Amino acid sequence: MTTPHPQARPAHGALHHVELWVPDLSRAVRSFGWLLEALGHTVHQDWPLGRSWLSGSTYLVVEQSPALSAGHHDRHRPGLNHLAFHVRDRATVDALTAEAPEHGWHLLFPRRHPYAGGPSHYAAYLANEDAFEIELVALPEATATGPQTR
Repeated sequence: MTTPHPQARPAHGALHHVELWVPDLSRAVRSFGWLLEALGHTVHQDWPLGRSWLSGSTYLVVEQSPALSAGHHDRHRPGLNHLAFHVRDRATVDALTAEAPEHGWHLLFPRRHPYAGGPSHYAAYLANEDAFEIELVALPEATATGPQTR
């Protein structure tokens, strides 16, 4: 894989990329591609067994590796539990949550949505058909007295 061409030099220690091994590339492209592009990421690389999307100097890869040792992801096992993304505002979290089922995502914790993370944490927790979880976190909204605190 090639290194992205960042607009500015990334900070020392900043995340370079995340690579997710998936059991079905077409399902991953359908769900992650829609979400990442809705969040402003652009397709960075595309090859027969994978695709990546770039945001700034960080990219996310989904790959159907022939070296997979299991046929499914389990977020409850050691390893990756979920990815969390900042989202512009609460209205955008709501719009993405409403559209998500058309792209293979379903809402987790529906009875506690959108405060499943606590009373001051506006977010949607979604899982796709392959059990990968993402969290869409609304950025704090500015108020007359300054930014909202968590």
